[in-house]
Amino acid sequence: MTTLQEEMKRVKAKVDSLILDQILPKSSPIREVDLLYRMMRDYPSRPAKGMRPFLCVASCRAAGGPEDDAILTAACIELFQHWILVHDDIEDGSELRRGEPALHKKYGEPLALNAGDALHARTWGALLKNREKLGPDKTFAVLEEFSRMVDETTEGQHMELGWVVSKRWDLGERDYFDMCARKTSWYTVASPCRMGALVAGASPGVLTGLKEFGTSLGIAFQIQDDALNLIGDQKKYGKAKSDDILEGKRTLILLHLLSVAPQSERDKVIAIMNKGREQKSEGDVSYVLSLIEKYDAVGFARKRAAELLKLALGTLRGIEWKGDREAASLLASFARFAVEREW
Repeated sequence: MTTLQEEMKRVKAKVDSLILDQILPKSSPIREVDLLYRMMRDYPSRPAKGMRPFLCVASCRAAGGPEDDAILTAACIELFQHWILVHDDIEDGSELRRGEPALHKKYGEPLALNAGDALHARTWGALLKNREKLGPDKTFAVLEEFSRMVDETTEGQHMELGWVVSKRWDLGERDYFDMCARKTSWYTVASPCRMGALVAGASPGVLTGLKEFGTSLGIAFQIQDDALNLIGDQKKYGKAKSDDILEGKRTLILLHLLSVAPQSERDKVIAIMNKGREQKSEGDVSYVLSLIEKYDAVGFARKRAAELLKLALGTLRGIEWKGDREAASLLASFARFAVEREW
């Protein structure tokens, strides 16, 4: 049986080839446009896990569809990931992306924003090409799901950014889960799986099950991502360590810390987190990290992630697949990887 890592690598190679060889332009005789094309190809050329394309292809196979029918949709999901990361890095003030300087750090914010917009437009154009293989009905079903994925993701992103801008701290676990369900669950798990299933012509019951599976696993995935940002290996993780503290993000880890720390420590943490990125000192970050360790906030969050993983796997086992059993088994392996990964 193919291992999860082998399968993710195989699908990623097929998707990358399609993106770089057919969807994205390579060069232009106009100097400025040539730079735009190079910028559009920058993030897609960097090493990445390829989780979302894998989920799309695996779900299609598990639901009884041929892999080749899902490859273009999988490539468009990966393109979506690239263009939202360009914008996300600007919104968060991130320094690194996949171990290299973020696009706006290399070229400046105006050019990076425009390159992200160009990737966005190419994504929708590429999705329309599904008509040649899938026909109009499945093509529009995929487009509708893709549109919902964009809506849910931007709503969740706005929630997270809005909390920082308005300096809101009257938040709890339920608020964090709701934000993650929108920001992370739809574009990381639910929609990639559902689009693959739509390509295969899956039943409404399968689609509902994949929504529930994706919601639980997506939140668990985000919790692990938040943990890796604080205690993971930066070389493996690909972003600057403790970026979430610098950005002032309301993670489950931080919210738990604030719920158990005495008032004096809580007030100091909030004062630090309310500072702008450039105003936070190394001492500020170290103080917050020391309290996170003191109250085992990462351990608490990871227990929640484990509970959500169990829920997701239970939902997955209840889905009645009509196709490739190995692909269905790989989806379960992915769920465990998403929560237990170290990169």
